[in-house]
Amino acid sequence: MPKNAVNGHFDGCEDNVREIYETVKAAAREFGPVVEDPKKTSIHLNRRSAFAGVATRRRHLILTLKSISDIESTRIHKRQQASARRWYHEIKLEDTGQVDAELLGWLKDSYELSA
Repeated sequence: MPKNAVNGHFDGCEDNVREIYETVKAAAREFGPVVEDPKKTSIHLNRRSAFAGVATRRRHLILTLKSISDIESTRIHKRQQASARRWYHEIKLEDTGQVDAELLGWLKDSYELSA
C-alpha cells in the first residue's frame, strides 16, 4: 500500500484519534526503529514483525498488542490466546492521557517480542 494509505485510516475520524496514534507511535520509537505498515483495515507497527495493530474508529482507536501471557486489567477490551505462549490484547484508547506508564510497559513488552 502507498505511504499515504496511513492517512486514509483517519478519514472521518475526530482529531483525537490521529493524536492518540501519533502518541503511541512516538512512544514506540523510543524503544527503537518502527515501520508503519498500512493494511486494509488497520495499521501495523513493525519491528521485525508486527508488535502493535491500530484500528481506527470515529472517536477512538483500538490498539492490539501481543504478550506471552494474559494481562489482567480492566483496560483490556478483548483478549485472545493464540497459542500456549502468545496472547493478543485489545485496548480501547479515547484520549492521549490513556497512553500512560502501564500502557507503555505493555507496548515495550510487545515491541521486545517482535525482535
